[in-house]
This record gives sequence, C-alpha cells and structure tokens, in this order.
Amino acid sequence: MTRHPTDHPQFYLTAPAPCPYLEGRQERKVFTHLVGNHAPALNDVLTQGGFRRSQNIAYRPACEACRACISVRIRVDDFRWTKSFRRIRAKTRHIIGAQLPPAPSAEQYDLFKTYLHSRHEHGGMSDMSVLDYAMMVEDTHVETLVVEYRHKGPDSFLTGTGTGPLLGVALTDRLSDGLSMVYSFYDPDQRDLSLGTVMILDHVERAQRLGLPYVYLGYWVNGSPKMAYKARFQPQEHLGPDGWVEVSDSESPPPAAAQTPPAFPPTV
Repeated sequence: MTRHPTDHPQFYLTAPAPCPYLEGRQERKVFTHLVGNHAPALNDVLTQGGFRRSQNIAYRPACEACRACISVRIRVDDFRWTKSFRRIRAKTRHIIGAQLPPAPSAEQYDLFKTYLHSRHEHGGMSDMSVLDYAMMVEDTHVETLVVEYRHKGPDSFLTGTGTGPLLGVALTDRLSDGLSMVYSFYDPDQRDLSLGTVMILDHVERAQRLGLPYVYLGYWVNGSPKMAYKARFQPQEHLGPDGWVEVSDSESPPPAAAQTPPAFPPTV
C-alpha cells in the first residue's frame, strides 16, 4: 500500500495539459496529498496559500507563462448586499439549505449529470461515473459537509431540511478561518431562481453565523467568461505575491502574464 507522509508533505508537478478556461493555453498544477491526522491543518494552510481541494488532493496552478488564475475569498463581515442580491434573497426565501455529512446519493448524482450536460458538456468532469461522483464527495480526510437545497416544507423550521426535488448541492470544507466551496451544482432549468448566486449568499450567511471571516470561492480566471460572476461578491480579497489584498470591483487586475503567485516551490 502506498503511504504518503503527512508531517512533511511532498509536492509534485503535473505534465502540461490543455487549459479548461483559456483556449490555446496549457496548464500545469502543483499538488500534494491530504491524508492522515494532519490533513485538516494542512488543508487550512494550503487553502490560505491559494490551493484548492479535490478529494484527497490539494492543487494549485503552476503554469509557466500564465498567471490568470487568482485565488478569491469574500470578506463576510462587511459583505455588500447589493439591490440585486437582496432581490434574489427575498425571491428565494422559500429555499432552505440542509447541512449533511459528506455522503453521496443517487438524487445528487442525477442532478450533477444534468448540470454538467447543460453547463459543461465537454468539460473534464462530464464523463464521471456514479462511483467517481461518490469518491468526489466521500474521499476526504478534512472537515467536509454537503449542503442540499430544496423548497421549504411545513416542518422545515424544526428539521432544518426541505422538501420536494433537489435544487442544488454544495460540497464545502470548513476551515479555521472560513468556508471553502469545493464544488457546487444546481438545476439548470430553474434559471429564474439564480441558484448559483443563492448558494454563495447562503454560504456568506453561514460563515457569519459561525463567526468565520471568509468564504473561499476558488479561482477567478482573468479573461474567462465562466468565472466573471465571482467579481460580483464584494468586498473580496485576491491572493498575490504580497499575500491577500482587498480588490474592489472597480479595480482592474494587472495583465495575466505579469502576475506572480506566492512562492510555494514543489518537490518533484
């Protein structure tokens, strides 16, 4: 059986592969394993350093000629509730998110496949089997939860759960300083509900109730229309060579090729 040291994690570099966000570019990633008793603390440190988690792997872009991927986190204590956000939240008060253990279900997988077919039909996750999905949810050594979104029922104020068909799912890590939204998906036919926005707003409120200062949104990709929505959630901080810095929605980032990620040299 392969064993991975946890006190002194080893970092590895992937081979170049086509970038899923910017056409014509190649991506490389630096990654390490998140296993054992030290995994939660390591996940904390790495997430704060710009890494993302996928199952028991923590990874970060390490592209040679591009720095378009920028780690983004929302500052929840002074989150800016715009008129649009207030309108969406008021319109969807009938939706409730139930916090559950990281366990997959057939209903989740069906919604996951429907979402991918509609939004990311040719993406790298489009051919995931039910077992692949189960591994994405279950294969974790850190504090992870699943939030299922449904319509409120008559007993929701007691049970904390909803009723009816599944509308959305968020796979989320709880960190020492925030909530990290690992992956989320929703019913693409419910466009009028703005479910993607609803789930992020719900996580902002959850972090506030827990006394956690941040919601980590992963990477904002300079030049990728798929990631443009993340700039709406203000105030937010971007991770650069000098650490986390607040960036307003009116500020333009420097050209992608000129950005430098924080130093975190891999061991290969």
